[in-house]
Amino acid sequence: MKKIYHLGSCSTNIRILRELNLENVELQDIKKNPMSASQVEELKKLAGSYEALFSRKAMKYRSLGLNKKTLSETDYKNHIIEEYTFLKRPVAIVDGEIFIGNSKNNVESLQAKLS
Repeated sequence: MKKIYHLGSCSTNIRILRELNLENVELQDIKKNPMSASQVEELKKLAGSYEALFSRKAMKYRSLGLNKKTLSETDYKNHIIEEYTFLKRPVAIVDGEIFIGNSKNNVESLQAKLS
């Protein structure tokens, strides 16, 4: 299985997707087609935790005061399910391996895996 969860309106996600070999890769724009609870749970199994999937860079992170709270795994899960901006993007699953976020090393590893 090859799937990438991304945000179609994010210039960073668009740039990264242009750099990748997307042959036989299913794309899911999480704003147009929100993730289900079961999809988030599947990602957690591969990532090891909901916190690993959670973006503290999301504008709502500070505006909701989450930066002043201690969040549990359940909190991370619920925020990701309720609001797409809390997912660290893009998230790719390629043959059972997960790639989370847009760091240079992560994108290079994903490119190598898709080549």
